[in-house]
Amino acid sequence: MRKWLFRGLLLLIVLGVVGAGVGVWVLTRPPIDTVGEVSFDRALAVPPLAPSTVDKDGRRVFELRAQAGQTDLGRGEPSATWGYNGAHLGPTLRAKRGEQVVVNITNQLGEDTTVHWHGMHLPARMDGGPDRPIRPGETFAPRWRVDQPAATLWYHPHPHERTETQVYRGLAGMFLIDDPDTDVATLPHEYGVDDIPVMVQDKAFDDDGQLTESGRFGSEIGILGDSVLVNGVPGPYLDVTTTLVRLRLLNASTARIFNFSLSDGRPFTLIGSDGGLLDRPHQVERLMLSTGERAEVLVAMRPGERVVLRSGPPAPEGDFATRRFQGGGDRFDVLELRAAATLKPSPAVPSTLVAVPRLDPASAAETREMRFSTRDINGRKMEHGRVDAVVTRDSTEVWTVRNGHGTPHSFHIHDVQFQVLARTDGGPVPPLLSGWKDTVYLPPHEGYRVIMRFTDFADPATPYMFHCHVLRHEDEGMMGQFVVVEPGGAPQLTTHHEHGG
Repeated sequence: MRKWLFRGLLLLIVLGVVGAGVGVWVLTRPPIDTVGEVSFDRALAVPPLAPSTVDKDGRRVFELRAQAGQTDLGRGEPSATWGYNGAHLGPTLRAKRGEQVVVNITNQLGEDTTVHWHGMHLPARMDGGPDRPIRPGETFAPRWRVDQPAATLWYHPHPHERTETQVYRGLAGMFLIDDPDTDVATLPHEYGVDDIPVMVQDKAFDDDGQLTESGRFGSEIGILGDSVLVNGVPGPYLDVTTTLVRLRLLNASTARIFNFSLSDGRPFTLIGSDGGLLDRPHQVERLMLSTGERAEVLVAMRPGERVVLRSGPPAPEGDFATRRFQGGGDRFDVLELRAAATLKPSPAVPSTLVAVPRLDPASAAETREMRFSTRDINGRKMEHGRVDAVVTRDSTEVWTVRNGHGTPHSFHIHDVQFQVLARTDGGPVPPLLSGWKDTVYLPPHEGYRVIMRFTDFADPATPYMFHCHVLRHEDEGMMGQFVVVEPGGAPQLTTHHEHGG
């Protein structure tokens, strides 16, 4: 008996020592830091512009196939990935304001998927939310009229409880809207030459070079990789041939926040956010983007020089666990810009860009509070049969969106672009939040008052979503639904919807 007691006690001691060692390792391990370690030996891939046709009704028609494949992600052996019209990521869709578009989406995967048009103003039935699954082997053809300012949008899956996995494996692409009335002709605009999509994602790999979806130990936000890809390329460089280059930055990661700067500390020019150009350019030295956020920036280059776009630690907000386990100390070299020996001169950046009419809070028909904490909003997890907000068409609303605890969150709403009125702590609103937005980072214990106007589309039976764009949080229930109804209308929500319409 004594022998077994002794062995049990010894086992407890060993487990305690091992546990303490693991705890010390977790608490003392250094953050990820690739600054100065990236070789930049691969040319940046520029996603091709998706081909399209114009049908007999004058509609621009695109074709997208969601499929599996193998991709060289810099790990020696090809990695299993997913993509649209290829093995990884997708082409850039481009359309003009006023055009009718149709996108034929065929699901060649072995599971349900959707395609959500992130930042697009369109009918709820075409939005691609989790209530509109595309079954394996099926084709869904959303169609709508493009009617919003020139902007950098993107598309990605939004299936029930599988968004993180599908985006992480590679299902994502950009959607650019052109509109002469809300763009500036003197800005760089030649796609792939001086106007470059920059889709940034972090990845984690196992010993066989395959993507792994395991979260970092202690992380509350999901996958945090130790490698960064730009447009699917590890260690990329961009050959610059003009004195100004326009970078359309997209944080397409599932969880990580990027805090962009240039390696020599020079400022760059912020000209646009999620929903289009700002009213004027802003000189900035750092630019933080949470998951799903976009920004358009101009970088001035001199002949023959090289400068690196890098990401430093996000703002030091939140408690120790947030900083230690959510990537708050990580640094990455992201993309090297290499200027040619002779550069084509670019026009000067104008002092004003486009008009951004301000919405008036006094006109708001409704105010709402949305508190994000744990994995719920206002204490409730997502339920497909429940409507969380009923909005009247052609009305303006003010929402206070707030992070209720210490874990980073974000706020994304479908269908509309909003304007930021104020921080809930009374602090200054940064330039990135001065224009149209559809996604905003919610710092721990803080948030924003935002204003938005719901126009054009009413459908009492089909919801739009609002949610945290940390995709694991979304998958675990941090999402709500709203319907837009005609004045005096009421929701008529059903649990599932057919693909017609």
